Amino acid sequence: MPRSARPRCWSRRPRRSRGTDPRVPLPLVGRGRGGGDARDGVSPSDSRNHPHTWSLPTRGRETHLPSTSRCVLSAKIRFLHAALLTYTAALHPLEGSLKDPYETLGVAKTATADEIRSAYRKLAKKLHPDLNPGDKSAEEKFKQVAGAYDLLSDEEKRRRFDAGEIDASGAERQHERYYRDYAQDPGGRRYQYQSAGSGFDDFASQDDFLAELLRRRQEQARRAPGADRSYELEIDFLDAVNGATKRIMLPDGGSLDVTIPAGIEEGQILRLRGKGAPSRGEGPAGDALVAITIRPHRFFKREGDDILLELPVTIQEAVLGGKVKVPTTTGAVMATVPKGSNTGTTLRLKGKGVAKKGGGAGDELVRLKVMVPAEPDAALENFLSGWTPGSNYDPRRDMQS
Repeated sequence: MPRSARPRCWSRRPRRSRGTDPRVPLPLVGRGRGGGDARDGVSPSDSRNHPHTWSLPTRGRETHLPSTSRCVLSAKIRFLHAALLTYTAALHPLEGSLKDPYETLGVAKTATADEIRSAYRKLAKKLHPDLNPGDKSAEEKFKQVAGAYDLLSDEEKRRRFDAGEIDASGAERQHERYYRDYAQDPGGRRYQYQSAGSGFDDFASQDDFLAELLRRRQEQARRAPGADRSYELEIDFLDAVNGATKRIMLPDGGSLDVTIPAGIEEGQILRLRGKGAPSRGEGPAGDALVAITIRPHRFFKREGDDILLELPVTIQEAVLGGKVKVPTTTGAVMATVPKGSNTGTTLRLKGKGVAKKGGGAGDELVRLKVMVPAEPDAALENFLSGWTPGSNYDPRRDMQS
């Protein structure tokens, strides 16, 4: 065989010190057939020894592999290692690309639900697209924050994420597989080593093993789901509180009906299973991720599960008290203003707030605001001109130094 055509390993001949007789075999690495240390040399009586052999222990006896066999064996091991890395990457294509939701919100893993909600609101106000028009970086961070809160605000999702059952996107994690899982057939029969005396038999089935890895990789790709698609949907304040059904028009002319659950919050993401891009193979379609933004209301505001309302009242209603009509998110109701009310007096309407996830609803807090007529009122002026407050009445008493 020409020198240039020889395998690379053939050129790596063992070095001999000066004065060494080339007719004497070099010592082997390992233990020789005679039971002695191979560093002491090889028995001249063993005519099967090759000048360039390698002692490989295989289950209690020695197998001597020629250098050519070592070359092939080394190449196969490197190929096997590369195949394992490729298969692992195929099983976990997004590993490391999803940020930990706790890090995204800047909270500890032991954070309470209130701490998570507070951190989310602070970031949502800072990164909201309406406050950062044209800032793609802020928009992307806002989506990440919303996705992290969507996962951690749900007790079951948070438990499963902490247990490693789902990833940061809420998708099921692939169970880790180890070599022993591939070294047995579905019937539970383990891979058994059998030697025919060549020293190669322990690697004889690696071709089948690699074929199985490639087959599994192809099966994984064939069954991979389609990509998720992201959308944004702006809804009215009352629709967010009471729930509604909205329709999104898609770029291809289709439409997507979205059911808004009662009590949804700003930035929350709704996942619609199977409404994303179709799979390239035979897997299920991806999901549609709908980020919710809420238009402010003219006079309602939300604080947690409570609704805040500032209600104007006349001087007469504040002084004498009486029944007044109070708007709520589900329609107007009558409420009683106590006598002697001032601006800042707060009425609580039980159960008129936002629906809670665990059942029930928050309250509506009505803050009274005493108003005088915008236009001059002669009757009121005449009355007040003849009225003198009591000597103990001083509305600015607390401001005196």
